[in-house]
Amino acid sequence: MINVFQPTLGDEELSAVKEVFDSNWLGHGPRTEKFEAAFAGHLGVPAEHVIFINSATAGLFLAGELLGLGPDDDVVMPSVSFVAAGNAVSATGARMVFCDVDPRTLNPTAAQVESALTPRTKAVLLLHYGGYPGDVAAIAELCRDRGVTLIEDAACAVASRADGTACGTFGDLAVWSFDAMKVLVTGDGGMFYARDPEVARRARSFAYHGLEQSSGFSAAKVSHRWWELNLASFGRRVVGNDVTAAIGQVQLRRLPEFVARRNAICALYSELLADAEGIVLPPPLPDGHTTSGYFYWVQLDRRIRDQVAADLLDHGIYTTFRYPPLHKVPLYRGGGVELPGTEEASGTTLLLPLHQGLDDLEVRTVAEEVRKSVENRLSRLGG
Repeated sequence: MINVFQPTLGDEELSAVKEVFDSNWLGHGPRTEKFEAAFAGHLGVPAEHVIFINSATAGLFLAGELLGLGPDDDVVMPSVSFVAAGNAVSATGARMVFCDVDPRTLNPTAAQVESALTPRTKAVLLLHYGGYPGDVAAIAELCRDRGVTLIEDAACAVASRADGTACGTFGDLAVWSFDAMKVLVTGDGGMFYARDPEVARRARSFAYHGLEQSSGFSAAKVSHRWWELNLASFGRRVVGNDVTAAIGQVQLRRLPEFVARRNAICALYSELLADAEGIVLPPPLPDGHTTSGYFYWVQLDRRIRDQVAADLLDHGIYTTFRYPPLHKVPLYRGGGVELPGTEEASGTTLLLPLHQGLDDLEVRTVAEEVRKSVENRLSRLGG
């Protein structure tokens, strides 16, 4: 099976985990701090603003808690987003207000975000679809002008930049995902960023039970009763650990090679499919934008998209569509809103296999099977 996503792990990661085992310290500790500092350097932000957590999902929930979202608040977000974002907002009691997206990039424009703002809007939750930065700079400026918090879901955008600025650092709060299918993987894990230093300090406390002092051992150096609690808020435990952080440090060092290979695969797909009838390729990136290359998507006639996916699966090629529109999830009660760009994209888009472990022969196999299936399915429509 040629998988749509797949991690790249090897001896370096195993060696790093062995070092953690040998140290006999598996929890949140020195390797976690080193990973936070290294990732902050990758982003170009101070290390104290970055927190290694157990998932990007936990970070989205954490963002809602930090903002004090509640039933009187609205959060504007694209319907093309992961269910974690919908759950995180809904759990606070706040109302999701869905904005539309460009049907080609599957990212919202600043105008689309602005059209969805309400007097109750407290935050905008922006996804960088497939690693494309999108209209993030203009959306960040819009949010600043309106006094609205911008949360960036940069799960797909670990190495994406717009005019030199890392995705995730345009807004006020951000999360990245390092789950097993991402570009940089730690098994489970994510990173949280807060622009404001006081918010970052509160986030670190929230992420570890709401305690002001997370380590009793450290407190023993300054207090004669270090075991006493210094609870500042009703937090939870969502911090990362040294085992996963050790893997993350290695993966971060390898990230440039991963991204380079992924972008080479995207270029090869585009070359092989450029003249294929009935297949629309991803739009080119604007000048000054770079992508992590998390998704490579084609767009097909909606009458054949699902059939093409089934044909490919029959030939050992797994494809998918992410993300099914949240406004159609009954639990979210988002029905009734008209989102034509979202509807078009969700009916026509198919993600092809894309991970740095693919070799050129596999890419050529995928492209050939896509071409054959689309040609066959379109001919049947014509008949």
